[in-house]
Amino acid sequence: MQVRGQVPGQRARRWILFGVIAFGTLFLVIGVITAGVSVSFLVDAERAPGTVVSLEWRQDHSGTSRKNRASDKPMAYPVVEFTSADGTRRTFRDSTGSNPPAYDAGDRVEVLYHSDSPEDARINGFLSLWLLPLVFGGIGLVVAAIGTTVAVLTRRRSRAASPQASPPRPDALLKAP
Repeated sequence: MQVRGQVPGQRARRWILFGVIAFGTLFLVIGVITAGVSVSFLVDAERAPGTVVSLEWRQDHSGTSRKNRASDKPMAYPVVEFTSADGTRRTFRDSTGSNPPAYDAGDRVEVLYHSDSPEDARINGFLSLWLLPLVFGGIGLVVAAIGTTVAVLTRRRSRAASPQASPPRPDALLKAP
């Protein structure tokens, strides 16, 4: 049953726009949360000098397909050695890899870690701390903004195209029946 004045498919378009805006908002919220986690980590983290001792090259396969493709290039993950505040020498592999490598063996880096879990250390670098917040927040912001803009423009266009009842004339209100 079609409501008078409603264009066929308008309801489906509204749900699609709602889904796009919700998707964008969800990604934006995830970006803000991961940024908060990075900020919290930075505030509470101990700092120590470290040295990149080697690069671990890995072939990462994303998705369900395990086929090697010509475009799949191995990523270099820096392996870093540092001494924690308790004097223990520790080694970790950073969670962010790149190709070309962002670091070379022998590079000096600043290491961030929590004293209660030094095995969860990170390199104090832009990619290690801000890649996830930027990807999720950026995608979310763009998608939500596009969805909201399309929804607002669609609403304005539908209001301009629909015949509106003209308001009663002031002199008609004064006359008694």
